[in-house]
Amino acid sequence: MTLTNEQLIQIRRHLHQIPELALHETQTHEYLLSVIKGFNQQFLEIRETPELPTALFVRVQGSNPQRTIGYRTDIDALPVEEKTGLPFKSQHPGVMHACGHDIHMTVALGVLNYFAENQPKDNLLFFFQPAEESDYGGKRAYEAGLFSGKWRPDEFYGLHDNPDLPAGAIGCRMGTLFAGTTEVNIDLKGKGGHAAYPQDANDTVVAAAALIMQVQTVISRSIDPIHSGVITLGKIRGGSIRNVIAGHTRIEGTIRGLTQKMIEKIDGRLQDICEGIGRSFNMDVRLGLNQGGYWPVENNPQLTKFFIDYMQKAPDVNFIETAPAMTGEDFGFLLAKFPGTMFWLGVDDDSQLHSATLTPDEAAIKRGVDAIIGFMNARMAK
Repeated sequence: MTLTNEQLIQIRRHLHQIPELALHETQTHEYLLSVIKGFNQQFLEIRETPELPTALFVRVQGSNPQRTIGYRTDIDALPVEEKTGLPFKSQHPGVMHACGHDIHMTVALGVLNYFAENQPKDNLLFFFQPAEESDYGGKRAYEAGLFSGKWRPDEFYGLHDNPDLPAGAIGCRMGTLFAGTTEVNIDLKGKGGHAAYPQDANDTVVAAAALIMQVQTVISRSIDPIHSGVITLGKIRGGSIRNVIAGHTRIEGTIRGLTQKMIEKIDGRLQDICEGIGRSFNMDVRLGLNQGGYWPVENNPQLTKFFIDYMQKAPDVNFIETAPAMTGEDFGFLLAKFPGTMFWLGVDDDSQLHSATLTPDEAAIKRGVDAIIGFMNARMAK
C-alpha cells in the first residue's frame, strides 16, 4: 500500500522532532530504516555501511533494467534553536531542521514507497546521505567506494526545498543551480613589537589590510563579468592591545563560484596575492583552502533538458525556471562524478532557509512525490 498524504505528513513531523547534526544522525537513521522495512520488500535491498554508519542505501530491482537511476536525499540538521512554536517542534535543544531536510527525506520515502509497490523498469538507488550541512557526506561516500558495482548510479537526481517558490512547484535551470564554496584561511606571521618602534617590528595588521584591498580586485578584474563569483573575507583577528604591533593576523572568509573552473581560477589568484604580500612585507603568508565536497551544482545538459521538458509538459506540475543561487550544496561533488540534475521543490514560506522560524508548507510533500514519480517513469520509458 502506498503512503497517503496524511501518512507522509506524519513521517515529516516525526523527522522534524529528531534533528541531528552531521555524522551523528543515529536516531534519524534508525527511524528511516524502520519506515523502509515496513514497505514491500520484494524488490528492495537495504544496505548499511561501516564506512559511513548513519548513511542508508536502498536498491530497487528493475523489471528490465537498462540503467540504474540514483536519487539522493540529505538527512542532517543545523545547530539552530527552533522558534516556530509548532506542536511538533524539535525535541533536541539547539538543533533544528532549519534547511528542510525533513521535507527532503519524506519526499524520498514517498517515491521509494511507490516503487516498492510498483516495480520500476530500471534499477533505482536511493541514497539517504548524512552530513550535507558540514563534513561533506557525499564526498565521503564516494571516496569510500560506496558507489560501486550494482550500487553505482548511471545518473543521479536530488532536490532542495525553496521557500520562495509556491508549495509543490518544481524549479530548475540548465547549467549551474548552486555555487561551489571554498573556505579561506590566511595566516600572516611577522614580528611583534612596541607601537612606538615600528622599525623594529613587522606589522601583520598593515599587511593584512593591503591583502584585503588587493583581494577585492580578483572578482572585478580577473573574472569575466558575465559570470559570477564572490570572495567574502568575513573575519579578521590580529593583535592583543592598542599599543603593541601584531606579529600574527588571521583572516577567514569564503569563495563562491558557479563553475569549478571559476573557483580554481579564484583560488589561483588568491594564492598569487598571498605570495606577493609575503614578498612585499617580508613575512610568512600562508593560505589554506578547503572546498571539501561543496563543488558547484552543475546540472548535466542532456538529462536536465529532459527533466525540464517533462516538468513543463506534465499537467499537474507547476514548473518555474529559476536563477542560480550562491548558496552551497554538497550534491555538487556527486554531480561532478555522475551525470544528473538537482532541482527545487517549492515550500512557500516567509522565512528563509537556515532560519529558526522556517515552516515549510506540507502541501509540497505529496506534490513533490507525484512529480518525481512521473519524471522517473518517463525517464525509464526512454
